[in-house]
Amino acid sequence: MKISGSYSRNLKSAIENRKWAWAGLSAIAFVLALCGAAADAQQAKKVFRIGYLSAIDPALESARSEAIRQALRDLGYVEGQNIAIEYRYTDRKVERAPEAVADFLRLKVDLIVVTGGDRWIQAAKNATRTIPIVMVGQGVDPVHAGLIESLARPGGNITGVTNLFSETGGKRLEVFKEVVGKLGRIAVIYDPAIPSNLVETKEVLPAAARALGLTMRSREVRDSDDFDKAFAALVKERSDGLYVPPGPLMNANQKKIASFALQNRLPSTYVRREFVELGGLMSYGADIQDSYRRVAVYVDKILKGAKPAELPVEQPTKFELVINLKTAKQIGLTIPPNVLARADKVIK
Repeated sequence: MKISGSYSRNLKSAIENRKWAWAGLSAIAFVLALCGAAADAQQAKKVFRIGYLSAIDPALESARSEAIRQALRDLGYVEGQNIAIEYRYTDRKVERAPEAVADFLRLKVDLIVVTGGDRWIQAAKNATRTIPIVMVGQGVDPVHAGLIESLARPGGNITGVTNLFSETGGKRLEVFKEVVGKLGRIAVIYDPAIPSNLVETKEVLPAAARALGLTMRSREVRDSDDFDKAFAALVKERSDGLYVPPGPLMNANQKKIASFALQNRLPSTYVRREFVELGGLMSYGADIQDSYRRVAVYVDKILKGAKPAELPVEQPTKFELVINLKTAKQIGLTIPPNVLARADKVIK
């Protein structure tokens, strides 16, 4: 079959045009693929910025913050790679909290972790109603404190872990009596500036003391200089035991408190195990390390899009009893074998 010259030229032109069209489509596809890869790479390199507000100082906070960092690493978050943590420590001075949170807002953090008491959490809440806040170490019922609407549905921008220190005060006193045995007069030193201390000292402990047949006497300490005066009063009153609620002031003076109790052969009980490791007799309360590890789970969920308002606030499920057997021997106290058997840790 004979093909005319003009037809042949047209056919060649059509073929060439189709080749260029396919080449153009391939180029567009290639560019789109590059754009997609660039977008994916940019998203993969997203560095989330977290504000970490502590009520105490770096030395006391280090073990707890490390528990959070390790748990975050286990979930795939590594500082300097996909997260950056901005630490602010207020050294027990709640008036510094607003300034620290203001720093977080200037840095445009994606999330704020607050460790400490109700007033530190409230300071963060006052500063922002949009940035998610994850709390831990909070002392009283956060619903009663007005921080959240309910444990199941917090509402607003706050969620996290509540340790309910004050609510477990009655159980702590009960275990203390088991450990000491002949416990009649109990002395309590507390910081009236801490809401959870007030609830525990004025409501929870008096009811528990009456039920256990104990006489309770409380002493206020508002700063580090008040301890010597309180200690002198305890010596004169000849108390049978010392009960110390948690709080930034107590944590900052834990060595002083534990040393006083040991030197005066006074059985003492605390919430945190650090006091016992420094010479206190016993502690009973929520496993703090476990609570801090749980913070990472909240951080992970929120950074992946979950809303704090819909994440239920967790209560502690793991409690620990720590007894310093060496201290017991030094103060001439024999710990009942059945209590020792229940202890999660015994310091010898």
